[in-house]
Amino acid sequence: MTIRGNVLWITRTAVFTALLVTMQLVTTPLGNQIVTGSINNLIMIVSLLTCGLATGMVVGIISPICVSMMGFGPAFPPIIPFIVIGNAIFILVWFLLRKLNKADNSIALYKVFNYSIAILAAVIKFLILYTTIVKFAMPFLLDLNEAQSVVLSLAFSYPQIITAMIGGVIALTISPRLHKALKIDNL
Repeated sequence: MTIRGNVLWITRTAVFTALLVTMQLVTTPLGNQIVTGSINNLIMIVSLLTCGLATGMVVGIISPICVSMMGFGPAFPPIIPFIVIGNAIFILVWFLLRKLNKADNSIALYKVFNYSIAILAAVIKFLILYTTIVKFAMPFLLDLNEAQSVVLSLAFSYPQIITAMIGGVIALTISPRLHKALKIDNL
């Protein structure tokens, strides 16, 4: 990669990371996990679809750490590594499944496959977060009272599927327009 290419990659990655962190700072006080989570997933996926795997991974990995350092992240810092892992696998699943979709020439099947990716990646992210946080971190790493356990269990259960699917569907809807506007090839 050239110096110009490196600078462009760093700039795009920084912009997407800053956008995700800013949107989390703006939406978290609203207290609506569906809104905040959907926007987070949307930005992670759009960064992948417009800039590639490296940018998507960095945005997904760095943003929970940045948000936590700013005091807007999870109330329990020991779960941050599990969120990072969930985001990284989420982006990787999107990337790998999109690569499989390159060979299909039928527009209708291509779209169906893409929306299937949104569903499958959402389910995988949910399974990772639920298993690592609710089934592992909560009983073994966190000392929670009953009310905290209920809230944390709920936060890392079905809303994770909903927010990842919403983010994915919106990303699939807007990414062709972004590719056209930015004059980039389909990744």
